[in-house]
Parts: sequence; structure tokens; C-alpha cells
Amino acid sequence: MKKRYLLMSPALFILIAFGIVPLFIMLYFSFLSDGQTASFTLKNYIDFFSKGLYIKLTVKTIKISLIVTSSCLLVAYPMAYIMAKIVRKGKGIMLLLIIIPFWTSELVRAYSWVNLLRDGGILEIFLRKLHIIGGGNLGILFTQAAVIIGLTHIFFPYMVITIYMSLEKLDDSIIEASKSLGATSFNTFKNITLPLSKVGILTGAILVFVPCLGSFVEPRILGGVNGSVIGTIIEDQFFEIYGWNFGAAIAFILLALVLVSLGIFSKFNREV
Repeated sequence: MKKRYLLMSPALFILIAFGIVPLFIMLYFSFLSDGQTASFTLKNYIDFFSKGLYIKLTVKTIKISLIVTSSCLLVAYPMAYIMAKIVRKGKGIMLLLIIIPFWTSELVRAYSWVNLLRDGGILEIFLRKLHIIGGGNLGILFTQAAVIIGLTHIFFPYMVITIYMSLEKLDDSIIEASKSLGATSFNTFKNITLPLSKVGILTGAILVFVPCLGSFVEPRILGGVNGSVIGTIIEDQFFEIYGWNFGAAIAFILLALVLVSLGIFSKFNREV
């Protein structure tokens, strides 16, 4: 038993030193007032909940995160199903193509969408050649839609991989038995495939929804002024306004929101 603790001690030390301790330091600062004579106060938290702007941005952040999670699920599930149950050869290549975006920076991927979505950009030129749009500009960049598109592209691989792993473990003989007993393909999917893949769906939803709550790079680049979310406010407090105490308070409110989200997802996961 002692040997186990000795083997675990380096990892525990790193976790405590670089994870837990900084959190407590930030928690300490979140209860300090601004100024040279800092004192303990609840003003930072009161200011957050008393100003409607921050509440609206929090609701907006949750809304965007839910839309991105739903979009990832709608695109990822059919793709994961095709990879797991239909394609017999080339699965490794398809997985590699999905994983490749992880090798590039989120910043690079966000700026690549700027070139695609800007007025007069690649997407607008392509749509004009197909005569899908007329003389007006595309008008997508620096909108909430651009933020959703960018975040969906960035977090989409998480959803695909988790659902694929869940479907890959599903025994094909169960599906074949259902069809042999007269069930239609839709009923087989509804009553067997979908329920048995819920663990992968919920895991993917957590891996997409939680990072979306704290994202600030993509909303800043793709959304501009219209892309302001709670993550961009925290960034401004720390790096632009230098309101570290208020920024720490907002960060802990966001952390509480993340923990609540994880609790809700865990509850659904236990019910599966």
C-alpha cells in the first residue's frame, strides 16, 4: 500500500501545486476589493449578479454552448455510425483525418474560418459561382453564427470519437437479431442502437459543452463585438482592464456553472 502512495505522490504533488493551490489563490483574490488597501468583500460577486449585462452574457454563453453541442451531435452521430457499422475498410484513415485538426492550434483554425466567412472570401466566391447568393455580401463573419460555426468545427472531433467508440463496442449480433425478429431499421435504431450509445453521446456532450462555456479565443476572432461571451469578459478583466479581483470572481462563477453542468450530465449518465 505504501508503495502505491509513493508512486502516486509525484502526480498528486503536481495536481496540488499547479491545480488546486492556484485555484485557492484565485478564490482568495475574488473576495478582495480593488485599491491599495484591499479588504475582504462580497462586492465582486454582488456586482456580477446586480448588473444585467453579465447575466445576459452568461445566458448567451449557455445558449451558444447548447447550440454548438447539438450541432456537433447532429453531424457527428451519422458520421460515427457510418464509420462503426457501415464502413469496413479505411476506418483508421477516417479516424486520422478527424484527429488531424488536434495537431493544429485553435487560433490557426479560428483564423482559417475568417478567410472562409469574410465578405469576398472563399465561401462567398464559391456560393456566387453556384448562383446561391446574389449581389449582397455574405454577412456571416463577426456574428453569433460565425462563432457557432467555428466552435462546432473545433470541438466536433471530441463528439465523433466518443460516439464512435461507443458504437464500435456494440455487438452487431444484437442488431441482426432485432432485424431477424421483424423490426424495421428505424425501430432497431430507436430501441437498440441509440439507447446503447447514450454513454458515448453524453461523454461527447460533456467534452463539447464544458469547453464551450469557457471559450474566448474563437468568439473574439469570429464574433468581434457580437461575439462577447463570459469567457471574453474574463479575458478583458485580466489582460485589458486589470481588474483581477473581479475577473477571479467571474472565473469562479463560471467554474460553478461548469460543475453544475457536469452534475447534470453525470445524473443523466447514471440513468442510462
